[in-house]
Amino acid sequence: MSRIHTERHVTARIGWLRASVLGANDGIVSTASLIIGVAAASATTGSILVAGVAGLVAGAMSMAAGEYVSVSSQADSERADVEKETRELREQPEAELRELTEIYIGRGLTPELAAQVAEQLTVRDALGSHARDELGISEITTAKPVQAAMASAASFAVGAALPLAMVLVSPRAVLIWAVGVVSLLSLVALGALSASAGGARGLAPIVRVTFWGAMAMAATAGAGALFGAAG
Repeated sequence: MSRIHTERHVTARIGWLRASVLGANDGIVSTASLIIGVAAASATTGSILVAGVAGLVAGAMSMAAGEYVSVSSQADSERADVEKETRELREQPEAELRELTEIYIGRGLTPELAAQVAEQLTVRDALGSHARDELGISEITTAKPVQAAMASAASFAVGAALPLAMVLVSPRAVLIWAVGVVSLLSLVALGALSASAGGARGLAPIVRVTFWGAMAMAATAGAGALFGAAG
């Protein structure tokens, strides 16, 4: 008795994974940078906490809105392409069949086999075949604006909560260092997690995320110190 061979591919996660990683990374980096910058300007702990909470709320809403608008634009483009393909299939079915045949020939099938495959798929699901093989649109990769917005906002809030928690538990004298160290460690963990979820290997994803996070925090610390000295 043969067993059904099942496979799990990371492509199915691409929509929410991209939004989640982007949101968490931005939550850690932007909130930590904001806290460090305000702290470097010699602000009180209360002011730092207010700035951090404001950054969390504003950032989460901004990420949600940005993802929704961006992915909605992608969905609109996909919808327009599908509508155009529907019209062409209705008005020029022979030309569309030849187009599908040429696609399969280009992928390595003989002309005879490509014609047979194109004809059979057209009979079964002409629009689905053209959407998948001509336009590159499938159920897995299609744009999902609400999913992307929710994943991005939630992950931003979780990421931002990590440096914000350090404001509550760290003495003012070591606050900048505590936030910086915890944020960098969080970025290392995020890089490892996203690499694992995305099927990537090696240290490149971890180094990439951590390096740019460190640069952002260093830049805002310098700006905060400069304005604090000027004040």
